[in-house]
Amino acid sequence: MLHPPGQLELFSVVIPARDEEESLPSTLDDIYTTFQSLEIPHEIIVVDDGSSDSTWDVLNELKDSGQIPTLNPVQNKGLHGFGRAIIRGIDHSKGDAVVIMMADASDSPKDAVKYWRLLNDEGYECAFGSRFVKGSAVHDYPKFKLLVNRMANLFIKRMFNIPLNDTTNAFKAYRRNVLNGIRPFLAPHFNLTVELPLKAIVREYSWTITPISWRNRQFGVAKLKIKEMGSRYFFICMYVWLEKYFSRGDYKRKK
Repeated sequence: MLHPPGQLELFSVVIPARDEEESLPSTLDDIYTTFQSLEIPHEIIVVDDGSSDSTWDVLNELKDSGQIPTLNPVQNKGLHGFGRAIIRGIDHSKGDAVVIMMADASDSPKDAVKYWRLLNDEGYECAFGSRFVKGSAVHDYPKFKLLVNRMANLFIKRMFNIPLNDTTNAFKAYRRNVLNGIRPFLAPHFNLTVELPLKAIVREYSWTITPISWRNRQFGVAKLKIKEMGSRYFFICMYVWLEKYFSRGDYKRKK
């Protein structure tokens, strides 16, 4: 067990959302109920990333009705993109730790609680979940996407010589000092999901892996387009790889 660098006071849940009117009510209720039952101080930042449905109206109704009192919805009124929405949420959040979760209920709030305990009780600076280790569970993952996922993560694992085998999954948690220490963020799209953990690893923040579960969405359609994102993932991986081997430690954390 690590020595905690300081007890955490607030856990910020950052959720990017685009056209998620059907998923959000149950997703947010599950997160809120789970956190409240375990007395985890938190806020839920949902970023409406240019939705064309009633996502924004749903969020405001959930907030104004008092159903989710810890909810704080914001809009990304600038350029849209999955990564940009997450960055907007991080910038808007107030917690000394942040967990990124999906609006479609694919991530379990119980796993987010595990992250909180790893950060707060055990003192890790990053908590990385894996859907592909002993103790994890995956439900209804499309076969083709699963194949592409495993190939991409194997490539990243070998490229950086790390034990993490689920780098591409966005569902991870970071202490605030890590997020401040890996700026500026470069990736405006889904490739932010690999930029954040890889920069944290390369810059030598403490991290651990824990098994998590994943469940395919019940409503709406997935936003990730594999064909569009391949080159973007490769770009950000190469960028961080160059930092790892050629920056001579200029960007590593100051201990």
